Amino acid sequence: MRAIEVKGSVDKNRQLHLDEPLPIAGPRSVRIIVLFPGEHEEEEQREPDLDEGTWLRVAANNPAEDIYRQTDGKPFQHPG
Repeated sequence: MRAIEVKGSVDKNRQLHLDEPLPIAGPRSVRIIVLFPGEHEEEEQREPDLDEGTWLRVAANNPAEDIYRQTDGKPFQHPG
């Protein structure tokens, strides 16, 4: 399964609108994970975009199934 990140907004009718077209051909089924500030975060952070630290904290505490381990993959070695 692949993942992409796109930004969007939710309108007053609770409909999701993406800021740009998806880079995949359709029709196709997709799974959507929506990240948004919690109640206390909205008071502290008025911008609709999540900063990197918030995104990482939310992703790290996501109750979704963790399918990767630290032993998966190989370390990246920059040539040169």
